[in-house]
Amino acid sequence: MIKQYETVFIATPVLSDTQMKEAVAKYTKLITDNGGEIVYEEDWGLKQLAYPIQHKTSGFYYLIEFKADPQFVGTLETQYHRDERILRYITVALDKNAVAYAEHRRQTRAAKAAAAAAPKEEAAPAAEAEVNAE
Repeated sequence: MIKQYETVFIATPVLSDTQMKEAVAKYTKLITDNGGEIVYEEDWGLKQLAYPIQHKTSGFYYLIEFKADPQFVGTLETQYHRDERILRYITVALDKNAVAYAEHRRQTRAAKAAAAAAPKEEAAPAAEAEVNAE
């Protein structure tokens, strides 16, 4: 029985962008190689931690939403635990309400991103029209 999960991990802040991308690629490949399906990914970026973990006060946060067999979650978390680049992780099974909320959150973020990009494109021709009118 396939279930939908959401996992967030915090990677050490000393990683470069390429090293962070390699870590993300490792876990997304692990999910897909074990019969899982990536539903959504989101890079939350470098954030301050609420308390120091391994003498670090910040970390790279990354969210992966995926569908997989319940037995796979143990394998994924074992890999997180063995990886010295990962400071903390959490994997949560999503019920039908959480799946609906996650879908709504994705749509809202996409709409905000589209709205943020649209006024910039419309503002440029309006500014040109004002310059031409003078």
